[in-house]
Amino acid sequence: MLFRGTNKLTLDVKGRMVMPTRYRERLQELCGGRLVVTVDRDRCLLIYPLPDWEEFERKLMRLSAMNRTTRRVQQFMVGSATDLELDGHGRVLLPPTLRQFAFLTRDAVLIGQGLHFELWDEARWAACQEEWLAGDTGALPPDLESLSL
Repeated sequence: MLFRGTNKLTLDVKGRMVMPTRYRERLQELCGGRLVVTVDRDRCLLIYPLPDWEEFERKLMRLSAMNRTTRRVQQFMVGSATDLELDGHGRVLLPPTLRQFAFLTRDAVLIGQGLHFELWDEARWAACQEEWLAGDTGALPPDLESLSL
């Protein structure tokens, strides 16, 4: 099962997020509720089931650190990665530094992205969508064109 769809969430005062019910059983099967959260260049958080994160991390760390951009991505993503575990109520505690990085306060949006999730501040997500749509030229990159969208 791939993770898809958009879910509105509310973070509690401690910075806990309740994983939507529709994902919990799958996450228990897939990784025993063990997740990894890290940062993304778009100032959102990425949440991976542990096995998928480990595979991604291995691939990322195999890339040459001699390339400055690659090294920065490695430092940024792996250096910010934090282990999480779903509690008995389906919640995870997001570290304060990562919440600050993504401007997360109370209202958030969890977006399924196949093998992982993106977690956005709800207002920032709405603003980004408007910005992307306003800048849309209608032309698709060649890799998307090949999908016959």
